[in-house]
Amino acid sequence: MSSLAGAGLTRSALALLWLLRLLPLGVLAPIGQSLGLLGYALAAERRRVCLVNLARCFPSMSEAERRALTRRHFRWFGRFILEHGIQWYSSRERLLRLVRFEDEHYLQQMRGRRFFFLAPHFVGLDLGGVRIGLDTEITAYYSRQKDRLLDEALLRGRMRFASGRTRAFSRQDSFRAVARAVKDGVPFYYMPDMDLGARTALFVPFFGVPAATITGVARLAQMAEATVLPVVTRILPGGAGYRTRFYPPWEDFPSGDLEADTRRVNAFIEERVRELPEQYYWLHKRFKTRPPGEPRFY
Repeated sequence: MSSLAGAGLTRSALALLWLLRLLPLGVLAPIGQSLGLLGYALAAERRRVCLVNLARCFPSMSEAERRALTRRHFRWFGRFILEHGIQWYSSRERLLRLVRFEDEHYLQQMRGRRFFFLAPHFVGLDLGGVRIGLDTEITAYYSRQKDRLLDEALLRGRMRFASGRTRAFSRQDSFRAVARAVKDGVPFYYMPDMDLGARTALFVPFFGVPAATITGVARLAQMAEATVLPVVTRILPGGAGYRTRFYPPWEDFPSGDLEADTRRVNAFIEERVRELPEQYYWLHKRFKTRPPGEPRFY
């Protein structure tokens, strides 16, 4: 019975996303922000995670400032959730209108070369990835969901404009398969800034705090003999849409020093977070895995 009820809730949520995506973005945006504020009020555990993260990363910030930043983050996260309807159900033409490229010449420089995207977890990253995929063959990681209907919606939404060699890898797929795709000329949309445990990670600083950071960016660059092209997508206020900004391709990477390369990844993400702190994914337990003997943060 509970399984049937869960499926019904998922269908209702997907139907609501389908309907709301018909609204102009200027109307949909405040609804999403209101949803985020509701989440701030109700999701006590995620609110606490966000505050812990901010306390570790911005120790000079006052408690009142961290709470205000947390509220702003929940508002943007509410938009992130609700605007998945645009990603999953809106037309190609609407996506082209809503998501604009900045410094696209860096992307054009990479045409005909082996490269992959470094896409940190800002709340606009999903729509940014779909927009890039409208005119570029890409691959991306796909996290399987326990809810079958949601899992199907996520994969269908991500792949509905797929053409050529575009595909989605699950996190259970071999990393070597990803490297082969990049080596064959299909860029990978890589989101490497989550705590996935200590097994394939090094403890390197993130805002001065040792963070279990996967070494995949340097390993993929070496395995595929590919260049790193950083990209960040931000949500703009109101109905202004999204902006996907490309950054200069990395030179002298990998350097042969895995720890130094992994530090470089975190340092780049730190710079972008300082520019746009309210849109970084603070709800994730970024410091969940601690060095041996160090107490838990959460």
